[in-house]
Amino acid sequence: MTCKTLLVQLDDSPHSAARTDFALDLARQYGAHLIGLYVVCQELTRPIFLHAEGTWVTTSERRRHVNRETAEARFLAAGERAGLAVEWRAPAGPAVETAILHARHADLLILGQYDPWESSSYVSLHFVEDVVMSSGRPAIVLPFAGAVRSFAQSVLIAWDGSRESARSVADALPVIKAAKFVTVMTVQQHPSSGGPAGLDIAGWLDRHGINAGFADTAAGDGVSTGAVLLNMVADLRADLLVMGAYGHPRIQERLLGGVTDTMLHSMTVPVLMSH
Repeated sequence: MTCKTLLVQLDDSPHSAARTDFALDLARQYGAHLIGLYVVCQELTRPIFLHAEGTWVTTSERRRHVNRETAEARFLAAGERAGLAVEWRAPAGPAVETAILHARHADLLILGQYDPWESSSYVSLHFVEDVVMSSGRPAIVLPFAGAVRSFAQSVLIAWDGSRESARSVADALPVIKAAKFVTVMTVQQHPSSGGPAGLDIAGWLDRHGINAGFADTAAGDGVSTGAVLLNMVADLRADLLVMGAYGHPRIQERLLGGVTDTMLHSMTVPVLMSH
């Protein structure tokens, strides 16, 4: 995969600025075109009294217009400061479905983890997983807590031999080629007497010029694979986790795998996901 078109999720939250700066750095690194996609969900709270609905609609439309113009000005100004040409998009329509359609014309998405403490984003709880599962594009999901101080210097690859896992590693190649340390980690829920499952993928990475080590560990009783990976991220001081996204791709039948759900809710570093 080559990264020639990046798409960054923009909304009304303070996290948009961090996502923009991160995306601009990647765009400069790859010589890529950057699209800022402004998508917000409509407020769900409507007035109880019908006679107040007209005022509420007018006020809401005015607020959305101001928010959209403010977000556009900030994004374009950030692109100008970075010396990069960027493209602004604020399409009409349902936020999730619209984002999925635009995402399919990008090589890599930059999305933000859902922040339960941030009320100004107007992004639905399941926005990120719906876009990742249905767009057919890899995404880097940035954690809402803390600044991203380093990226893709120490990479942990979660490998289980699945289609999703293979897809994520292939999609991550342009991102991890300059990494100083790459570790392929396989977590066995039931210990196996076979050789390390990450050995073959480490050899494949080596032929792409990426020197990767491998590790094979068993999860303890009552310890989830997601928890093991989070511990490994901390132990290795990884600044990127690469993993497949597991679950049903249809939004109306949302069902995520356990590891995917754990990471989307508890990530501590950027996670590159593919489905």
